[in-house]
Amino acid sequence: MKKQLLDITGMSCSACSSRIEKVVNRMQGVEQMSVNLLKNNAHVTFDESVVNEKAIIARIEKLGFGAIVHAANVAAPVPQQDTAAQEMEEMRQRLIGSLIFAGLVFYQHMGRMWGWPLPSFILGQENELINALLQMLWCIPVLFIDRKYFIHGVRNLLSGAPNMDSLIAVGSGASFIYGLYSVFGMAYAFGHNRLDLLPGFADALYFEASAVILALVTVGKFMEARAKSHTSDAIKALMNLTPKTALVERHGLQGEIPVEEVVTGDVLIVKSGASVPVDGKIIEGSAALDESALTGESLPVDKTIGDKVIGGTINRSGYFKMEATAIGADTALAKIIALVDEATSSKAPIAKLADKVSGYFVPAVIGIAVLAAVVWLALGASWHFALTIAISVLVISCPCALGLATPTAIMVGTGRGAKSGILIKSATALETAHKIDTVILDKTGTITAGKPVVTDILPIKITENELLAFAAGLEKLSEHPLGEAIVAAAEAKQLVLPEAGNYKQIPGQGVTAELAGAECAAGNLKLLEALNVDVSSLMERYDKLAAQGKTPLYFVRAGELLGCIAVADTVKPTSREAIGKLQAMGLRVLMVTGDNQATAEAIRAQVGVDEAVAQVLPQDKEAVIRKLQQEGHIVAMVGDGINDAPALARADIGIAIGAGTDIAIEAADMVLIKSDLLDVAKAICLSRSVMTNIKENLFWAFIYNAVGIPFAAGVFYTAFGWLLNPLIAAAAMSCSSVSVVTNALRLRFIKL
Repeated sequence: MKKQLLDITGMSCSACSSRIEKVVNRMQGVEQMSVNLLKNNAHVTFDESVVNEKAIIARIEKLGFGAIVHAANVAAPVPQQDTAAQEMEEMRQRLIGSLIFAGLVFYQHMGRMWGWPLPSFILGQENELINALLQMLWCIPVLFIDRKYFIHGVRNLLSGAPNMDSLIAVGSGASFIYGLYSVFGMAYAFGHNRLDLLPGFADALYFEASAVILALVTVGKFMEARAKSHTSDAIKALMNLTPKTALVERHGLQGEIPVEEVVTGDVLIVKSGASVPVDGKIIEGSAALDESALTGESLPVDKTIGDKVIGGTINRSGYFKMEATAIGADTALAKIIALVDEATSSKAPIAKLADKVSGYFVPAVIGIAVLAAVVWLALGASWHFALTIAISVLVISCPCALGLATPTAIMVGTGRGAKSGILIKSATALETAHKIDTVILDKTGTITAGKPVVTDILPIKITENELLAFAAGLEKLSEHPLGEAIVAAAEAKQLVLPEAGNYKQIPGQGVTAELAGAECAAGNLKLLEALNVDVSSLMERYDKLAAQGKTPLYFVRAGELLGCIAVADTVKPTSREAIGKLQAMGLRVLMVTGDNQATAEAIRAQVGVDEAVAQVLPQDKEAVIRKLQQEGHIVAMVGDGINDAPALARADIGIAIGAGTDIAIEAADMVLIKSDLLDVAKAICLSRSVMTNIKENLFWAFIYNAVGIPFAAGVFYTAFGWLLNPLIAAAAMSCSSVSVVTNALRLRFIKL
């Protein structure tokens, strides 16, 4: 299967995006098509052996829309020119022209009614035809400036997929044609000396309605485009972090080059106040780096030789040389930007409701407009009145607000998360997170710092150093943090480590190997029980260590117990507070660990989790989550290790600690860049805020049409005399879309 991003042109409302999705998804070989109205693009997944991009694009063009393959920058696959900004500038130019000419026709029409100052050659019955022709003259430039509504609207109407432009085109076009009919009627009245017909035709000039409707719609579109341009502020801010040039040292010479020309292995120089151009590691010097734009951490982080640095961070003080290890699309910043961009392009399940409604909405509105006009004519109303009713229904029933309700909130929400160091991979994850009722936390590296240290060495028949050297020899091939702590302790004492052979790792138990021809083992009680080794001599001491939150590891040579080494992993400073916040949000918090029950209980007491599940093998973490899901719980899993990947994938929401492994991050739905558990509560809080915002947007979009259409159709006219003028309908329609986008923008300022 191939994934492709397409840029779509000609969409104006959710009826357009819904139509494209429906048609393309029916194509043979297309697995999924998701259209984003806000960003004017679409993600399509298809089988290249059955269908290709050209066929998909041709099908979209047949519907009356434009489509091209997104021209991604190979060096840094980030969003190209901001389409929202381009749209805003285009709308600004159209708005100025529309307002000028619509203002002229409106002033002329209303001026005759209200006695405003006007030239004498358009006043009086004898000048009615001149007045009409001049109004038509002012109206024509507005029709030309806003011709897109007619081009797209009529084309979609004829293709059987009417959209917002179709409503505007029919409403404004009908007004102009009826005004044109009146002009011919006035000419007939003058030519045949039937001046008694003049007042009727003069009162039915709809040129001001035609022009002002288009102008007001364009006002709304401009305000909408202006608001939409702010929804991508987070992505633009990330893009601006990367410096345009880098100071490189090649062959002993220093020179400034474009950052695109940096290659892996280059030695780069970063002075105080400069930004790190690409990812790398420090090979000389030291500095305090400001990583706040990426992690949200306000305090600079001290870096020295051997430390990794991230492109886009700022050197607040110091001087260092670095070796470039990742460039272009491979840098952390580029991946973050691509991740945020992909998330904002994806579609949340709740958006399907709006898409489904929009697919039937426009045809239904056209039917209601025709029906309302026919009913009023049947009741004896004039053509003038019936047309006013039909135009009002068409103009007020814009489905833009429905189409914008979800993507604007998703885009602003994911941007807000990125700014706080929370990367959300998809709109589905953002929506699902608000339903979570159970949070499972891995212990090592998640609740604890993941950097344990040796605290106790308990030898039997040998010295402490001998036991430590023996243990380190067994553990030096292990990637487990507890083993690394033992190796670090031995190296600190500069002990000579024996060479191990036939090394085997037993998940959840420990390791076995051969040392000096003897079968040796290192691990927990489970391993020793499996090897039938007697540990009774150390059980009393073992219990004390476990009660203190320390993890005892046993070491065996040729079936004989050599002793025990206790390792402790310190709890992160914010873990208890973070768990408390999750519980305050009504969530049940569990801890899963491969440690023994006593150690797990000691950690549980320190941090306050509701339950600790101990002695859990990697595959059992996934089973714990599956059991909770079968009980009806919505589960989030937070972890950082390779062994957490199956559990992260199984959970309804997998949350990876940013400092964890690439595999864990790949399997997760969200990534916490700061590796801080407090951000779990923030992520869930953000999801709840976004979902509330989407529901508010959908409510206002639905209620607006539910109330507006009956008013426009004249339902309350007979009883109360309430009637909606087409001009007011156009203004109200514009305000609906602007209000939805503005409401979504409030998410930028929420406190997490």
